[in-house]
Amino acid sequence: MRIEYRDKIMEVEEETTIQELLQEEIEKSEYPVIGAIFNNQYVNLSYPIKEGGEIKLIDIASKEGTKIYRRTIIYILGKALEKICPSKKIIVNYQLPNSMFCEIEDMKITEELIQNLNEQMHQIVKSNLPIKQVIMTREEAEEFYRENDVSKGRLQLNLSDNQEIFMYYCEDYYNYCYGTIANRTGVAKIFEIIKYEDGFLVRYPSSDKPDQLPKLIQTKKLSWALNEYDDIHKILNVNTVYKLNKAVEEDNIKDIIMLDEALHEKKIANIADKIAQNRNVKMVLIAGPSSSGKTTFAQRLGIQLRINRIKPVTISVDNYFVERKDTPRDKDGNYDFECIEAIDLELFNNHLTKLLNGEEVEMPEFDFHVGTKRYNGKKLKLEPDQVLVIEGIHCLNDQLTSKIAKDQKYKIYISALTVLNMDRYNRISTTDTRLVRRIVRDYQFRSYDAKHTIATWHMVNNGEEKNIFPYQEEANSIFNTSLIYELGVLKGMVMPLLEEIKQDEPEYAEARRLIDMLKYFETIPAEYVPTNSLLKEFLGGGNFKY
Repeated sequence: MRIEYRDKIMEVEEETTIQELLQEEIEKSEYPVIGAIFNNQYVNLSYPIKEGGEIKLIDIASKEGTKIYRRTIIYILGKALEKICPSKKIIVNYQLPNSMFCEIEDMKITEELIQNLNEQMHQIVKSNLPIKQVIMTREEAEEFYRENDVSKGRLQLNLSDNQEIFMYYCEDYYNYCYGTIANRTGVAKIFEIIKYEDGFLVRYPSSDKPDQLPKLIQTKKLSWALNEYDDIHKILNVNTVYKLNKAVEEDNIKDIIMLDEALHEKKIANIADKIAQNRNVKMVLIAGPSSSGKTTFAQRLGIQLRINRIKPVTISVDNYFVERKDTPRDKDGNYDFECIEAIDLELFNNHLTKLLNGEEVEMPEFDFHVGTKRYNGKKLKLEPDQVLVIEGIHCLNDQLTSKIAKDQKYKIYISALTVLNMDRYNRISTTDTRLVRRIVRDYQFRSYDAKHTIATWHMVNNGEEKNIFPYQEEANSIFNTSLIYELGVLKGMVMPLLEEIKQDEPEYAEARRLIDMLKYFETIPAEYVPTNSLLKEFLGGGNFKY
């Protein structure tokens, strides 16, 4: 067989593993290699080559490498806990900056336990134990589950077309991961377990600095918001895909949808009440990453504000870009419209100050074709019962509104903070939920196919990490726009779009990963979604204008 790696063509015998074939390149890599892409599919280094194709190595300094690293650390954590407390089960709840918040079912977390976990995990890593993927037939797996009475990876059996069931073994420990993990424990050297609230954090490096643990960032507001939603959905008994599917099968999903939507409405009303109670607030600033549902949220918040006798007036930051000749450029020489310096901050703050002082302002309208502001006679003056509502990526950054007093501003951070897990050990990434939303929206309203959305997603993420996430704790309120049932609805629209991506296209690996996740969801009819739902921003057919 002929294998291509970095423009080199090699003849390879069948069943040779990627590790065996590229051992020298793996050893020479600047950062540890943790996986590979073979013919545009994610695999680990023990993957046996059975056909010709192209290989790309994945190291821990890449986004996908970080995901594999994180899954591997959680796997090692499970093995360590089983050694210390064989009868206890880990619950992987949600992700915080460069860390995962976990609990142990029916067990108080003590410093002694944390120390034991750290020591046991470091010993497992130091031993550099092999992690082997074992493939069972459906019949073998059913017998395995009967004999062992465990739930690890059982969701695989729910799919009738799953004729091969996968399990990862390390010595006598076994578990399932919905995604690629490393083939040896020794690659995950950098991590830390620390006590946090009622559970603990599993901390790991970021892809931009993979050789060191980042400084611990306190995210109390974000943690509180995630905990609140997580607790509510546990009460609803829909905190895993299995339980969500069960609600669909038992025809209880409409009740779940109504409760989930009612929770959104209640939270939005609470935020509007807080704004109304503070008589100094004259400006509401809304920021959040892509596909969070900012537009629908702003309109629904506006309705609740009007109930409180406050009339919202919207201003678009996009009309305040600097002239094209003054627009900053990125390292590649392209215009950087996402950096805060791309905004005419002096003019923007001057107009805001005048409006809050009761003066009339002629509002600019930015002409994107020629890159200049134009004044077309559109004037604005705030009435006593009106409040400015501004939405944009920099709205949590005080530099955007530096001349406005802090007590006159109310900042809101919104994001689709997913609290639904595949199972106890495997969570669903918030970023993946937003990507699925964006693929559907881009296809519906922007004439982009899934391939284009996936290809440009990393640039969107880079802008968020620089301009939004560092300021999320500055918010007065955090609103979680995720809906526990949404992936079941979006699945029906996104699966055909993902399946259009061909295996010889670079975006296939991500498309395949998303397909492999979504296939476990029972499809929920889109007509079950209420017309005022935030999800309609992506599906279409809602009450609001976009």
